[in-house]
Amino acid sequence: MAVPKLLHPYAVPSRKEFVTFVEGDGATITDSTGKTYIDALASLWYLQAGHGCEPIIEAVNAQMRKLATFHTFERFANEPSEALAARISELAPFDNGRVFLTNSGSESIDTAMKLARVSHVRAGNPDRTVIVTREHGYHGVNYGGTSAQGLPLNKEGWGQLLPDVQQVPADDIEALATVFAEHGNRIAAVITEPVQGAAGVRPPVDGYLEGLRRLCDQHGAYLVFDEVICGFGRLGTWTSADYFGVVPDMITFAKGVSSGYQPVAGVIMSPQVLAPLEADPTWMLRHGYTYSGHPTAAAAAVANLEVLADGLVERGAKVGQRLGDGLKSLAEDGVVADARGAGALWAVELNEGSDGVAVRDAMMERGVIPRAIGNAIAFCPPLVISDAQIDTCVDVLADVAGKG
Repeated sequence: MAVPKLLHPYAVPSRKEFVTFVEGDGATITDSTGKTYIDALASLWYLQAGHGCEPIIEAVNAQMRKLATFHTFERFANEPSEALAARISELAPFDNGRVFLTNSGSESIDTAMKLARVSHVRAGNPDRTVIVTREHGYHGVNYGGTSAQGLPLNKEGWGQLLPDVQQVPADDIEALATVFAEHGNRIAAVITEPVQGAAGVRPPVDGYLEGLRRLCDQHGAYLVFDEVICGFGRLGTWTSADYFGVVPDMITFAKGVSSGYQPVAGVIMSPQVLAPLEADPTWMLRHGYTYSGHPTAAAAAVANLEVLADGLVERGAKVGQRLGDGLKSLAEDGVVADARGAGALWAVELNEGSDGVAVRDAMMERGVIPRAIGNAIAFCPPLVISDAQIDTCVDVLADVAGKG
């Protein structure tokens, strides 16, 4: 068998065999052999509305017939992107924000890093260039996000990464306070995932996010929440800022904003970030992507937000309660070592000696697709998943992990 022409991301380049999916419906997906699985990770943390969501499909088809594409540089606009930005601004945890649209979480993070720095420059503080991030954080794979993330293997082999990016231990607020004491007048922003997803689903310790907010306020830095995984209903709230009760200065988003039906993402900026950018009417923001504000992608996201608003955000809390209770019961019984999560975003840590990939593969044989992250098994199901399907995910994990 020849190596396929498609070079797959996060895969061994010489791999020849793949599971090929051909159809999806709700919380299930079917491969080319006819085998059906429960999609327990919502594809890759994003399929809030589930497979085959007709309102989104219809919105995309209608928009492509009307105006499939046109750019939003300089003086040009389109109705779907304006409507999407207005709706997201309404959902933001601060008033009078604005939205910069991108195509992926990686682009959103790089955009937020640039916006943080240029906002300080425009405010008369050009020395504020340092970006602080946390160990275990995943912030995408562009050069900014690769420099910012706290997963060492993802940073190997790419050569020199960005300067002025400093990392601190994940939950040590005193370590961050030390960095601020040493570099406070040079720090542009602190970027954090409120729930660290790709590191194995790690919620913050009590008081940590409040501590970040306090330190940023004291030293004049922006606080950026990377909500690419944990926004738009994933925690049973529109934003993780709502869930944790901490208001950042910027929010990066992607994934759940369109349930992945079209690539769309962005950054929500508070008035504190915007004011220096808007102060001079002659200054131009020289940043943007060809498909920023793509009308078809925006139409998909607008339709998705309507679907989420029709009970799915609240459903996220119920999904998380049932899933979390089931996984915690496995930990209490010793089937797994630990269960952790927030909202409808959960993971278990397997017992010592278990192999995460082997457990994932055994679960797939039983018709459930979670994600293996080291020795953890992560769950982030579509919010349309049924109670019976949630129970199946827990039961299959119990059977597979129990045999380990």
